[in-house]
Amino acid sequence: MIRAMSASSAIARATHLDQAAFRRWLTRRPALDLNHYELLDGRIVTTPPAGWPHGRIDAMLAHLLEAHVAQHRLGIVLGSSAGYDLPSGDTVEPDVSFISRAQFAAGPPPTRGRFVRIVPTLVVEVLSPSTSRRDRTPKRAIYERNGIAEYWLVDPTRENVTVLALQGGRYNRARSVAAGRIPSRVLPDLHVTVEQIFDLGV
Repeated sequence: MIRAMSASSAIARATHLDQAAFRRWLTRRPALDLNHYELLDGRIVTTPPAGWPHGRIDAMLAHLLEAHVAQHRLGIVLGSSAGYDLPSGDTVEPDVSFISRAQFAAGPPPTRGRFVRIVPTLVVEVLSPSTSRRDRTPKRAIYERNGIAEYWLVDPTRENVTVLALQGGRYNRARSVAAGRIPSRVLPDLHVTVEQIFDLGV
């Protein structure tokens, strides 16, 4: 079974697919397959479970963003199982994402059991050895060309957060923050610090 699954994945990655074909491919995955899949530039890419501390950081980020967004009724925050069918033809699954109220109202209403077809306002990717290059290069380009206003890259190894903000259709020069408050243009009143994100204790 494992050999067959690997062969199927290799075939899919070698084929240029559209979003409809990608959805059909996903429905044929074995029930015990725990990997996550995205469609980037027409090719399927696989993300295995990342392990510690990726999941803890994901959860902390989602909690901190949700608390702020809910308190001020700014929109909605989605976790790592949310998939987005983007206008570019790519299907992505960021670790954490935020959709503003205006963006949510302008987009097509989400359909239960289907990928969201709204361009998120903010996406966050937590880097891991298997995703770091992808998050820094092809996914950055995909997020940029789809007009995602802000992109955070969270690095558990260096314990810093890199913030990219869209200006004139392009991401500005990356700003990395290793301590203190994370600056956000789309959430200007957010008071989340780097220290909070990397507080891994109980």
